[in-house]
Amino acid sequence: MKSRCFRRCRAARDARVPARLIDVRLESGILDTRGFIARVAQGAGTPGGLASFIGSVRGGDKVEALELLHYEPLTLPGMQDIACAADARFDLLSLGLLHNLGVMRPSQEIVCVAAGARHRRDAIEAVDFCMDHLKSAAWFWKQELRDGEWHWIEPRDQDHSDLARWT
Repeated sequence: MKSRCFRRCRAARDARVPARLIDVRLESGILDTRGFIARVAQGAGTPGGLASFIGSVRGGDKVEALELLHYEPLTLPGMQDIACAADARFDLLSLGLLHNLGVMRPSQEIVCVAAGARHRRDAIEAVDFCMDHLKSAAWFWKQELRDGEWHWIEPRDQDHSDLARWT
């Protein structure tokens, strides 16, 4: 399953020009995160800074699998809103959000966020902003398989604290 959106955000801060490329995608299976980051970098033209984050299913603490469920009519628009909020807040040239769905095994990539900006701080903070919002405020439901049993996962207190620092 692949679902993507290329969108220009309308409300850019201080009437500056919005990012040249905003690429938001939901996919299932093995993600091409390196190719995705390269696309965001190319979409930025000649950025002064490019930042990215790739999150994977952690292993080592008896996690056998992770399943991410979603409701696409809410999830993809919610991810687009996160991208547009980041674009309005930071001086970006490009931004990409790529999220995996379905059942994943330890070390499989779950999410990739990449941002290109004129200056490194905007790129780094945009990635951090998007990850905090994806982790706590996006329409995903997660469950882990441990010792042969599935358990629902709720955002941790730290996830809520991370999100609250942006308000």
